[in-house]
Parts: sequence; C-alpha cells; structure tokens
Amino acid sequence: MADEELEIEDGGKKKGKMLIIIIAVVVLLAGAGAFFFLGGSDESAEGEENEVMVDDVPVDNGLAMYVAMPRPFQFNAPGVARERLVQIDVQLMVRGVENEERAKRHIPMIEGTILQVFSAANADDLVTDVGKVELREKTTAQVRQVMTELEKSPVIEQVLFTGFVIQ
Repeated sequence: MADEELEIEDGGKKKGKMLIIIIAVVVLLAGAGAFFFLGGSDESAEGEENEVMVDDVPVDNGLAMYVAMPRPFQFNAPGVARERLVQIDVQLMVRGVENEERAKRHIPMIEGTILQVFSAANADDLVTDVGKVELREKTTAQVRQVMTELEKSPVIEQVLFTGFVIQ
C-alpha cells in the first residue's frame, strides 16, 4: 500500500514538473517571437527610407516632430442663436528635421491660411465633435496645399488642435 501511494505521488510530481517545463517553453517561445516580430532589424533605417502616403502624396517617414504655432488662434464664429468666441491652440505634425525647418520658415503664411479657414467656421458646427474634425481636416488640406505651392512638397502631415475653447 505504501508503494502505491509513492507511485501516485511520483506521478503527480512528474505531471507538475512537466507542466512547469511546458509553461516555461511557451513563455520563452512567445518572448522570442515578440522580440523578432516587434524588434525587427534596422536595415530599412540604414538603407532606403519607406514612404508613407497621405492623401496620395508621399510623406517622409522620418521622425514625427511637432511645430507649435506661436500663439493661439482667437476668432468670432457666427451661429444661428448667437456669435461665439473661439480659441484654438494649433501644432503642426511634420516628418523629419528638414520639414520642421520648412514649416518654421513659413509660419506667417501658415497662420494666415489657418485664419482664413477658421474665419469660415460656424459656431453651431464647432460645438460638435464632427464639426471639430471637419475643421481640422479642412485646415490640414488648406495648409498642405499652400505648402505644396511654396515648397513643392506638402511638408505638413497633419494639423493638430491641442487646445479648443468655445464660449
């Protein structure tokens, strides 16, 4: 009887050890897979740069950088019920140091373009999320168009609203 209990305990220990070994192997394989999948290699960074397409226009796949506009935009937006005062903080997302310098060089033109788009905004639209998104998309399209005329490249990947106040 004691021999049978010993065999049962040995069988349980073997199953427990086997389970621990299987779990350890699965964890190691998952870690290795994640390392190779997410780590990748730096060959693409050293060789040719991959291009990202935004609105069917190639954009430099460099480091994303943000150019803050020097001051927030303040304007009156007409509405059906009443006119509202709007203040929007804007940053420009660009790719690479070269595009950052280009954007900084043309800040006055970019400010003027953004003010033109904002001045056409309606307060009733700006109080909705959809209206804010539409305004941001229109602003991005206009700024990219102006920068393409000036620099033969869109330069700006996206216009971001980092602050939005409407009264």
